[in-house]
Amino acid sequence: ANHCGSKKNFLNHIVEAKKNGADLVKIQTYEPQDMVVNKKYKIKKGLWKNSNLWKLYEKAQTPFEWHKDAFKIAKKHNIELFSTPFSIRAFQFLKKHKPNLYKISSFEITDLNLINEIAKTQKPIIISTGLSTINEIKSALNIIKKHHDKIIVLYCVSGYPTPLDEIDFGKIAELKKKTNVKFVGFSDHTQGIDASIGSLNYDTKIIERHFTLSKNSKSPD
Repeated sequence: ANHCGSKKNFLNHIVEAKKNGADLVKIQTYEPQDMVVNKKYKIKKGLWKNSNLWKLYEKAQTPFEWHKDAFKIAKKHNIELFSTPFSIRAFQFLKKHKPNLYKISSFEITDLNLINEIAKTQKPIIISTGLSTINEIKSALNIIKKHHDKIIVLYCVSGYPTPLDEIDFGKIAELKKKTNVKFVGFSDHTQGIDASIGSLNYDTKIIERHFTLSKNSKSPD
């Protein structure tokens, strides 16, 4: 969403991520119909209070037609680009760009049909676990493990932004123990970098962060 509807801004985020030390860049692949039905539902509280969901996703989406140039510029600047598809339709489109790995959002962890289709590619999968019960996490992992075991599970608190006092790094060890997944990371939605740095004490293998090129941005993020 931080491109604010500008393709130039979107592509610049990829380049600047590389310049500033990111190892990978993740975008999101969806259009509003991949997320919600087109009704006049409004969000009742939080960061996007009173926003219409369809219009919010229209504003936040990365248009499908931008993906070609995104993967092209990532290759030019030698940074790994991948994405989170939010529906089987979005996945089928994304697959044409041949990403080397995929991300499954916390919000899609119960979409076992989508997870199965992604796992069939045999590509590594990063999966976030915000909002999830341990049984929901295990169900998703069992689907993936039918095809491969190239998995990183992310400890995640789905708050935007997440207060620091809601972070419990003990959950990282718990995830390792209960899922038997070797690699666990941290999807950090807090403000500042303290939580990301703190997570390194818990053997995190990857840290995911939202970022923007301007704090004056009018982005939905």
